[in-house]
Amino acid sequence: MDSKIERLNKRVALAHLGGGEERIEKQHAKKKLTARERINYLLDEGSFEEMGVLVTHRTTDFGMEKHRFFGDGVVTGYGTIDGRLVYVFSQDFTVFGGALSETNAEKICKIMDHAVKVGAPLIGLNDSGGARIQEGVRSLGGYADIFYRNVQASGVIPQLSAIMGPCAGGAVYSPAMTDFTLMVQETSYMFVTGPNVVKTVTNEEVTAEELGGASTHASKSGVTHITSANDVQCLNDLKKLLSYIPQNNRETTQKLPYKLEDELRMDLETIIPESTNQPYDMHEVISGIIDSESFFEIHKDFAENIIVGFGRIAGRSIGVIANQPMSLAGCLDVNSSVKGARFTRFCDCFNIPLLVLVDVPGFLPGTDQEWNGIITNGAKLLYALSEATVPRITVITRKAYGGAYDVMNSKHIGADMNYAWPTAEIAVMGAKGAAEIIFKKEIKEAENSEEKWKEKEVEYAYKFAHPYRAARRGFIDEVIYPKNTRRKLIKAFQMLEGKNVETPKRKHGNIPL
Repeated sequence: MDSKIERLNKRVALAHLGGGEERIEKQHAKKKLTARERINYLLDEGSFEEMGVLVTHRTTDFGMEKHRFFGDGVVTGYGTIDGRLVYVFSQDFTVFGGALSETNAEKICKIMDHAVKVGAPLIGLNDSGGARIQEGVRSLGGYADIFYRNVQASGVIPQLSAIMGPCAGGAVYSPAMTDFTLMVQETSYMFVTGPNVVKTVTNEEVTAEELGGASTHASKSGVTHITSANDVQCLNDLKKLLSYIPQNNRETTQKLPYKLEDELRMDLETIIPESTNQPYDMHEVISGIIDSESFFEIHKDFAENIIVGFGRIAGRSIGVIANQPMSLAGCLDVNSSVKGARFTRFCDCFNIPLLVLVDVPGFLPGTDQEWNGIITNGAKLLYALSEATVPRITVITRKAYGGAYDVMNSKHIGADMNYAWPTAEIAVMGAKGAAEIIFKKEIKEAENSEEKWKEKEVEYAYKFAHPYRAARRGFIDEVIYPKNTRRKLIKAFQMLEGKNVETPKRKHGNIPL
C-alpha cells in the first residue's frame, strides 16, 4: 500500500513542479508568477480543488512521447473568492510554453461545462505561446471547442480573462468573447499575427509591445478593459471586479450592509459651470452620487468621452454610463458608442441596474466618423439600451441635444425614471446653432447681424434650453436639486427592485453589429 501511495505522491509532486525548477526561475525572472502561484493568490486560502492533475498529452509525433508532464500545461479546477464559488484555469508557461494541446483543451472544456451547469463564474488566466504545433489540427480543434463553449456560456455565467503573458494567433478569440479582459503591463500581449509576420506581409517595423501590449489595447483598440501593473495587481483587480457581479444570470448582485443616513450631497450644487461650453469632470458627479469610493471604472483609457464602470448605491451594485464633458465635450462617437453598448449588454445579462448620467451635445461630426460607421455604431448603443430590461434610471445634468438625447436612455426608449437637474438643456440642438437656422432671414437682414444673432440665441435658450418643456410632457419625471440626487436614486432603485418585463418571443434580435 505504501508503495502505491508513494507512486501517487510522486506524480502529484511532478505535476506541481510543472516544467521544472529552471523554467520556474525563468518565469520569475520575467516578473511573472507561475500558474499555481496565480491560482493560490486568487482563490481563498485552501479552497482550490484541482481537476485533471494527472492528465498527459497523447502525441507521439516528433518525439513528443519522450516529453510528458502531468497536467499538460494547464491547471484547472474550482475554489472560492470571498466565499463565492468560481471555476478557474491557469495556463502554465513552464510546460511547452503553455501551448494548447488536445488534452489541455479538454481540461479547460470540462471546467467550462461544470461552470455553466452549476452557475458560477469562469476565470481564465492566459499565458500561452499558442497552439501546440506538434499536434496540428487536434490543437486547432481544441481551440474551437473552447470558442463554442464561450459562446454557449455567454450571458449565462460571467467569463473573465486575464492575459498574463503571451496570447497570440487563434488563442486571442476566446478572451475576446468573454465579458472582461485584463492585461498586465509589459509582460502580456495579444495579437492575431506577430511582429515578424507583420514585417513580412506589410513591411511594418513594430515591437510586440507596440503591436499588442496592454497600453495599446487599453487606449487604441479597446480590446482590454483593465490594465494592471503586475500579476498581483491583476489578480486583485479580478477579485474586485467579481465583487460587483452576480454568480449567474438567474441571480442578482450581493447587497452589502449599508445604513441610510443624511444622503444630501451639497458638493453637487456647484459642479456645473455657468458657461454651457465650459467642461467639468463627470467623475465628480459620479463620486457625489454613489457610495463612497465604490466606483470601479472599466475601459478607463479607451473612448474617454464616455465613462462606464461599476459602483454601489446603498450597498447594491449598479452599472454607470456617463458622458464625459472633459473629452470631446462629451460627444458620442464610434468608439464611445461601442464601449457603452457592450457595457450595457453585460449589465443587462446579469441583472445589474443601470444609472445613465447625461451631458451630451450630440454625435461627433466629420468625415472620419461617418466613414467609420457612426450610424451603425451609434445604433449599437441605442439598441442595447432599448433592449435592456434591468432597472434603468437617467439623470440629465446639462446638455441633452438632438438624437443623442434619445440614445442616452431617454424615457422614449424604455427608461424607468428620468430626472433632470435645473441646469439641464433638452433641445434639438444648442441655442446658437438653432437661432442661426430658425432666424436666418432676420439675422441676415439686421443692421448688426452679430447682435441680432445673440439676441435670438438668448430668446431660443429661454424657450428651450431648460428641462421644463420636457417635464411638462412627462418625458422627465422630476426636475431635482443636484444635492438630492443620491437620495432620489436610492429610493428609485429600491422601488424598481421588483421590475419584471415580458419581452416578445424571438430567437434573438439583430443588433447592428
